[in-house]
Amino acid sequence: MKIVFAGTPEFAGQAMRAIDAAGHQIVLALTQPDRRAGRGMHLQASPVKEFAIEKNIPVLQPASLKRNSADPEKQAQAESAYRQLLETDFDVMVVVAYGLILPQDILDIAERNQRHGCFNIHASLLPRWRGAAPIQRAIECGDLKTGVSIMKMDAGLDTGDTVLIR
Repeated sequence: MKIVFAGTPEFAGQAMRAIDAAGHQIVLALTQPDRRAGRGMHLQASPVKEFAIEKNIPVLQPASLKRNSADPEKQAQAESAYRQLLETDFDVMVVVAYGLILPQDILDIAERNQRHGCFNIHASLLPRWRGAAPIQRAIECGDLKTGVSIMKMDAGLDTGDTVLIR
């Protein structure tokens, strides 16, 4: 399958590597913009970007995907990402801890032209721990069991139909 992958941290990088190792073609990667980190506060690429560069996969790093943003720079980045997604030939979009909410117009691109849509790999047993940092929340609350959920994405926050829980 041809996949658009959106993710940022190491958890996402591991999923991206597994998808690649399974023989699927990642045709485009979306990840958060590089951030300053470490003692020297140097710009640091995300694990997703690092893997994409290693595999010669095009990378988009918009600060927002909202094409109606009040910030002209963010709006321009979102519009550019939207246009590139429209022009990219892919079968499915996979999102893993991306860090940006995908607006409906982005989800719609993944549904067009016989595409399979957009799926999220989420690090909790949904509906528990929707949103950011589900692994940390499970540990903080002393959960004895947690797992991974895969869901078909909709416009809500981790609210789409769950297709697999392990």
